Amino acid sequence: MKLLVQIVRVIVGILFIFSGFVKLVDPIGSQYKFEEYFSESVLHIPFLIPYALPFAIFLIIAEIILGVALLVGWKTKFTVKSLLFMVLFFLFLTGYSAYYDKVTDCGCFGDAIKLKPWETFYKDVVLSILIFFLSYKTKLITPLKSKSSPGKVVLWSFLISVFITYYVLAHLPIIDFRPYAIGKNISEGMEYPEDGSLPKVHDFMLEDSQNDLAPEILKMEKVLLVISYSLEKADFKAFIEIKKMSDEAIKKGYKVYGVSASFSDILQLTKKKFDLPFEFLFCDETTLKTMIRANPGIIILNKGTVVDKKNWNDIDDLKLE
Repeated sequence: MKLLVQIVRVIVGILFIFSGFVKLVDPIGSQYKFEEYFSESVLHIPFLIPYALPFAIFLIIAEIILGVALLVGWKTKFTVKSLLFMVLFFLFLTGYSAYYDKVTDCGCFGDAIKLKPWETFYKDVVLSILIFFLSYKTKLITPLKSKSSPGKVVLWSFLISVFITYYVLAHLPIIDFRPYAIGKNISEGMEYPEDGSLPKVHDFMLEDSQNDLAPEILKMEKVLLVISYSLEKADFKAFIEIKKMSDEAIKKGYKVYGVSASFSDILQLTKKKFDLPFEFLFCDETTLKTMIRANPGIIILNKGTVVDKKNWNDIDDLKLE
């Protein structure tokens, strides 16, 4: 029995750490997912939407801390009870989403692993059973013997998680699992897989007042996209630096476009206020949020391949060749 407890302990601990880590490198992705859950069309609690990011960060770090705590045997009763509470919460979300077909991807493993709603629900059912088992066998979960006490290991995992969160929010995800990652070709991502499922890149359109310019832009060698999914929510001081960067890019032969889902009125006002040397194109907000976790952010393309991408905070590190 003791061996079985240790095996279950390791499985549960590693799963929670992995689940937390793949979301920790991109907490804004989890923010968007909880905004979807909180929306009127899903759980009908839109007043929580402004708190989606801190809520996501809390759950992500909690997953990692509790997973580490289980592995090292720190405060086992508290740890197992907390894990049980968390998995039951996830079980409710995934069960609700699967039954009512509300959210097609729960985001349990971020963008690293995509699970269908019912697959996610069954995963949480199995996890619930395993944690229930551990809750009756907490006396057999003993602290690991190591030079560092279990408490210190948990503390360090917390501090490292907080640092990674701060870094990622100030810059971009340290690991990009999305089809717009550096080195990915958007045109190739738009091709339908052999099994007939949706391509990894869909709803990618860059529209002016009349046409979709995406096919043309994806053939160009030197393209710079200034992306702001919502100018209303953007950090406007960014456009002072973006103006300088855009002028330099144009001198070096780049074709520069702004891309946003905002209304044309605010686009024109922003262009005029900061004397921006480019026109804005329209793209779906969800697509823009997927392309880059910054508002605004910059992406450089070469024949459809993502060459570089930066948060506006790192605009000085952008490589303009």
